[in-house]
Amino acid sequence: MVLALIDLQRIFAEPDSGWATPDFQRVVKPAQELVELFAPQVIFTRFVAPVGEPTGSWIPYYEQWPFALQPPDSYAYQLVDEFRGAPTLDRPTFSKWGRELADAVAPDGRLVLAGVTTDCCVLTTALAAVDGGARVQVVEDACAGVDEDSHRKAIDLMRLYAPMLEIVTVDQLRASGGLGQ
Repeated sequence: MVLALIDLQRIFAEPDSGWATPDFQRVVKPAQELVELFAPQVIFTRFVAPVGEPTGSWIPYYEQWPFALQPPDSYAYQLVDEFRGAPTLDRPTFSKWGRELADAVAPDGRLVLAGVTTDCCVLTTALAAVDGGARVQVVEDACAGVDEDSHRKAIDLMRLYAPMLEIVTVDQLRASGGLGQ
């Protein structure tokens, strides 16, 4: 079983960012608790802009959000201080599911997700992982959306994918020893 902490980066944490997540600070402590519970099976992900010019549907996306076209080593794309220095899995896509996470969760196929934003990168990662055959748990109290309503809608939507996708809390994972029993 692997814990993936999705996009706990400055670009989502800082109030003056165009992608500020208002409840970001609320998820830091639960994320730290999850790291303690799952270490060393923890993967931090980062959303980063593509290398080179955006293509396809990403062209209008970055026309809307031009401030985000920064190199991966920019200040904005770094993990917040609480997790600074941790190795990261970087992807220029909303979903962080791919060969790296699939290999990490093998052979038992269990993935625990937390981070930001519930209604974008967490949701798309969860659904792609389910499609990839992983059993997914999303830690509701360790996720934040672009606003509370969007967070709640995304959680409710993901509940529809039971039993392949389960919504849990930090306390439930702690009670099960982090193994998602």
